[in-house]
Amino acid sequence: MTAETTTVHVMRHGEVHNPTGVLYGRLPGFHLSEAGHGMAATAAQWFGSHRPITHLVASPLQRAQETAAPIAETLGLEIATDDRLIEAGNQFEGQTFGVGDGALKHPANWWRLRNPFRPSWGEPYREIAERMLGAVHTARDAARGSAAVCVSHQLPIWVLRLTVEGRSYVHDPRRRQCGLASVTSLTWSGDELVRVDYAEPAGPAGTGTVGGA
Repeated sequence: MTAETTTVHVMRHGEVHNPTGVLYGRLPGFHLSEAGHGMAATAAQWFGSHRPITHLVASPLQRAQETAAPIAETLGLEIATDDRLIEAGNQFEGQTFGVGDGALKHPANWWRLRNPFRPSWGEPYREIAERMLGAVHTARDAARGSAAVCVSHQLPIWVLRLTVEGRSYVHDPRRRQCGLASVTSLTWSGDELVRVDYAEPAGPAGTGTVGGA
């Protein structure tokens, strides 16, 4: 008997309206920009062309819910909410982050950066990995034999990918393969993870780019 194939597409939200350039983290009131709404609409059409998607779930934060909305409308699905998909906790939340004009100009903040392995300035990577794995496994079980979409945030998605690929959590944030409105897709045969793919449905050319690992 052949094991059923299930895919969970883990999507990052679209561009956020953030004129002051703060690290918004879990703060309320940060919604999608006009461009972000366009990204979400483009992604919704992209999902519509894929294999049947039967389950849609999003982080409770406004930007994730707004990203999920056109997907729900396009696919005729309700949006479930899973708190485990939320943005990572960060002690610099609400501040600008830089050396010259941000939080790093204050020596009192330097101690927070002492341990990049945990990291010392926010939610531990291992805790992020545990909750994200739990969320995607729940989504997988809800969509057995078809596909699900989970809308989340950059760092949690990247930590999830590092975890399933067996890579170190220590990384350069500038090199994360997790662009705005991008999709990291995990595919299982039964309960065995067999494939990880990456796509940017709202890429600059409007056609999206795809990569596999």
